[in-house]
Amino acid sequence: MKLTAQIKLVTSAQEKSALEQTLRRANEACDYMSQQAWEKKLFKQFNVHTLCYHSVRRHFPDLSAQIVVRCIAKVADAYKVGKKVTRTFKPLGAISYDERILHWYTEKSLVSIWTVAGRMKIPFVCGERQRTLLETQSGQSDLVYRDGEFYLYACCEVEDPEPCDFDECLGVDLGIISVATDSDGTVYSGATMNGLRARHRRLRQKLQKKNTKSAKRLLKKRARKEHRFATNENHRISKQIVQEAKDTKRAIALEELTGIRSRTTVRKKDRATHHSWAFFELRSFIEYKAKRAGVTVIPVNPAYTSRTCPICGCVDKKNRPSQSVFHCISCGFKELADFVAALNIAIRGRAVVNQPNADAV
Repeated sequence: MKLTAQIKLVTSAQEKSALEQTLRRANEACDYMSQQAWEKKLFKQFNVHTLCYHSVRRHFPDLSAQIVVRCIAKVADAYKVGKKVTRTFKPLGAISYDERILHWYTEKSLVSIWTVAGRMKIPFVCGERQRTLLETQSGQSDLVYRDGEFYLYACCEVEDPEPCDFDECLGVDLGIISVATDSDGTVYSGATMNGLRARHRRLRQKLQKKNTKSAKRLLKKRARKEHRFATNENHRISKQIVQEAKDTKRAIALEELTGIRSRTTVRKKDRATHHSWAFFELRSFIEYKAKRAGVTVIPVNPAYTSRTCPICGCVDKKNRPSQSVFHCISCGFKELADFVAALNIAIRGRAVVNQPNADAV
């Protein structure tokens, strides 16, 4: 499994200037190559390399051969997204380094990195988890400039443990009011997160209306604060869900919610909350933590999970008299709607697990 370790570089003024200039020159080269590729309609990495390599070396003599190679890969990757417009690059956009132009000295907390001013050994700081991950570092590392600081995002290869044996599933229903609800009845409330998002939206509106220098400074200072809080909450919730499944030797059944925003409509007042729903991030956290813990994750179809009675199987819109309540019109079963959805997800997960093996017949 590939994981990313975020490492903060502790730079002097000279080192910071050299790294900034490196980013600017590399992205200028990317813009130059992107224009050449667009004019010739050649977008594959090999074709871009053949077309641009020698001319880039002549126009940007301060860039090393390997940086040019990495810039060619960046341009080719950008055109994989789409070929309808010319791709341009931000002056301080991230660039990739490989083992030829970057070397880690983990024990000394140093990294040797190529810049336009020559090789520099720059100290770094990180947590124990990141330091452990760096022991398995392999492949590329991205140099990122964010909020006046430089970071390296290092790709690390971690061995996957053998999946544990299981017969049952822990169903997990993802939502907005409740971030997650499992089939054991544990509810991970989204009240704190939703309240914080609403407060931040109101504050941003007030500061944007003021349009003063101090308001802009405060907006910049608070940038990404909401995202950091939501990410931390998703990490905390996913960790608890995976630990519960591991302790009880169960798989995790998750809804397949890809494209849910395009399939559903909400009222105007709820649009901001709907579009800030970080279900994909929570799901990805659950999946990679489960993989590291040897827990299997089973995707299931979410259709009608909150309208289906887990007792009698009755499916009807009237089973949901309100957002939070499930009351079966057939057998009278009554429970929290999210809990009922989690039960149905667990049932569908078990059905996938217990499918007959045609090869064994």
